[in-house]
Order: sequence, then structure tokens, then C-alpha cells
Amino acid sequence: MEKPVIEVIIPTYRPDSQVVELVRRLKKQTVPPDRIHMIDTRSGSFPEELEEDPGIKLTRIEPERFDHGGTRAMGADASSAEILIFMTQDAMPANPNLIENLVKALRQEKVGAAYARQLPAKDCRVIERYTRSFNYPKESFVKSWDDLPKMGIKTYFCSNVCAAYRKDIYDSLGGFEERTIFNEDMILAAKIIQSGYRVAYAADAEVIHSHNYSVRQQFHRNFDLAVSQAEHPEIFEEIRSEDEGIKLVKKTAKHLLDIRKPWLIVTLVMQSAGKYLGYRLGKRYQKLPGWVIRKCTMSPLYWESD
Repeated sequence: MEKPVIEVIIPTYRPDSQVVELVRRLKKQTVPPDRIHMIDTRSGSFPEELEEDPGIKLTRIEPERFDHGGTRAMGADASSAEILIFMTQDAMPANPNLIENLVKALRQEKVGAAYARQLPAKDCRVIERYTRSFNYPKESFVKSWDDLPKMGIKTYFCSNVCAAYRKDIYDSLGGFEERTIFNEDMILAAKIIQSGYRVAYAADAEVIHSHNYSVRQQFHRNFDLAVSQAEHPEIFEEIRSEDEGIKLVKKTAKHLLDIRKPWLIVTLVMQSAGKYLGYRLGKRYQKLPGWVIRKCTMSPLYWESD
């Protein structure tokens, strides 16, 4: 089968040697991209070897122009590729088959998007390591409208840490939201599924990506996540995210007991409390004064126009 034209789009901010390594691994894929487009939020630093690389298209934007959805939409609009792969600068291909396996997943019937499995980094802590395995299991699957009663909110789950989209379906659905604080990937995945297409989880397409968030960072992240859901009631109003969160907490607690590290349950409870408080406040952000919102968010520039 003829190779499609593939473009990788990566928003960057203060890219470092890790991004240089990311580009190197992308170029050594069994199915290499035809172009890598880096959209850099101006920060005063950018690796010289990437700036001079003829295989990279570099677009620079001012910090106030960055938007989780709008910046990626800008990259997509500028592309004539058949397949768009979005990555974050802290995701690292685990092997040379990443793009090949994403493309293979997209070739399944009516699949409009495919997202990669995220493996924990070496420094990943125990709780986050289990969270990776909960959200990104070993088995691949494909999700459709019929899975909503069984999978709930996870039916719409997709992650632009590393996800591929068919450009024709992307365009037909209007692409990413031009302005969104978070969750641009799930919002588009919901549109794909609601339009009769399907979303694939490609477990054999692997990237290394994890975070060791503090309780405060979990709070801020979940606040923004909930704001994005509140701004799109047409997608999230009828589906409870809390159920999936409770399931994760219970399974993580059991895992900590199974591996004989019960003292980490205290950390789990604190992290879960931070997530839940951030989520509940984010869902009600319209009732909060602006100064409170700015204390809660991890994206203060998003609120400048408000």
C-alpha cells in the first residue's frame, strides 16, 4: 500500500536537548514523516541545530497567541498532509515503529484518529506508573458510539501527547476548537465518534511520557480540565467523569496494597483530593470571581481576554 503523506506537528516552549533527541528518533522511524512542523512559543531560546534543519518547518508565535486548540489548528490548517500526527515536546518515541503503527491503526474501517500508548519514564513514581497502565493498557482497541454505555467518558479519551488524525475527517469536522483551555483532543475525539467514525487506541505505538505532579499541580490541571468540560456541555454534560476517577483511585489503592506499599495510600488520598477539588471548582468556574480563577488555573493567559 502506498505510503501516505505524513506531517508531525509539535508545539514547543523552551525546547532543549530532549526535543533534539525527539526529532532524531522521528527521522529514524520505519515510516518517517515527510515534514516536522514545530510551532514555538517565543521564549528566547531554540536549539540551533533544529533552527537550521531543512526538514523542519519552524513557526514562531507570541505567548499570548498560544492556545491548546488554536495553535494545533493553525498547524493543521497549514498542512496538506494526509495524516497529521500531533505530539508534545516531552513525548519520546519508544522504538522506530511508532508512526508505522499509528498509520496502521488509522487504516482500520472508519477510524478517524489513533492515539499512542504512554509508557512511564525511568523516574516515574509508583502511583503515576500505575496510572499510566490504567489509562494505557497493553491491548489495542477501537471505540465507537456503541461503546458509550459501557465505557462512559473513556469512549472520548484521546491524547495529543501522541495522536494521529486522518486529515480528510479532521477537516470535515472542523478540526480542533480555536480556543480551548485544555482537552482539545477529547473534544475532537467526541466529534469523531458522534459523527459515526471511530477512535483507535494503538497499544503497539509507544511513547515514553509521564509526570510526577505535586498535589498543587494536580489541582491546577484538573481545574482546567473541568473548565474545558464546562465549556462544552454538548459533549460532557451527560457523562460523569467522576465515575472513572473513583475507579482509578480504588484500583490504585488495591495495587499499593498488592505491592506492599500501603503507606503510599496517604499520598494517593492527598493527590485525589487535589484532583477532585480542582475538578469541582473548574466545573463551577462561571460562579467564581476572576482573581480566584487565576489562582486556580495553570493557564493564566487563557483568561486575559476575559
